[in-house]
Amino acid sequence: MPDPDPKNRPYPDGVEAIFAIARRLRAPDGCPWDREQTHESLRPYLLEETYELLEVIDTAGSDEKMREELGDVLLQVAMHSAVAEEQGRFDAAEVSETAAAKMVSRHPHVFGDTEVRSAAEVLRNWEQQKAEEAAKQGKTDQTVLDRVPTNLPALAWTLNMQKRGARVGFDPTEPEGLVDEIARNAREVAEGPTGDASFDAVGELLMAVVSLARARRVNAEDALRSAGQHYRAQFARMDRRVAEEGVSYRDLSPEQVRERWQAAAEEAVPQP
Repeated sequence: MPDPDPKNRPYPDGVEAIFAIARRLRAPDGCPWDREQTHESLRPYLLEETYELLEVIDTAGSDEKMREELGDVLLQVAMHSAVAEEQGRFDAAEVSETAAAKMVSRHPHVFGDTEVRSAAEVLRNWEQQKAEEAAKQGKTDQTVLDRVPTNLPALAWTLNMQKRGARVGFDPTEPEGLVDEIARNAREVAEGPTGDASFDAVGELLMAVVSLARARRVNAEDALRSAGQHYRAQFARMDRRVAEEGVSYRDLSPEQVRERWQAAAEEAVPQP
């Protein structure tokens, strides 16, 4: 909770507050731990804080919790900016100004006289502008898919590659064809031999599922995360039921475990 008396705060008002704190923590008389951090050592914290923010968004958390998690992500930006500033490379102001200039250049329909008719056209223009920027930088062998970070989780990586391809007009499969492709790959997985062939079939199956989700305007990453949350909640209900019975899973047959799993599913369904 912010101190109501500005005179007692060791930081300025507004957005600059966290950037001032990051500089202070890394000062010669600052925090020994913070002073030791580098861009590389801070990587896991950036990922952790980002995922914590995503969890708040996914669970429709309170404004207070979202504000806190957004602040934690902003702290990571401030720390990386402070490290770069100490090295004489750039500072927080340049980070902000660079991002602002990029947004202006990529929104000529807002800040210029370009006209667009739809959000899809905005995305096509966006990809064209990025291609032109890459060409100016000498990256003539880079495709639109090369601009998707390869260290994304596999599902998000695949989804973003497909979306980038679609923005430039490559989206060849209709939903009906995708259903047939999913069924074919599922049969290969279920009926085929284990090993490399099954491995490849599972990959193709997941790729087709992502394509179908995108065709139905569903974000596959978000949908899977939501399904995982439902799975976790249902497992917790089953776990509670087993504990209330005074037994352990070792005492139950696979069929008895499935019965309790179904009961946990029915417990979540509102009764009329």
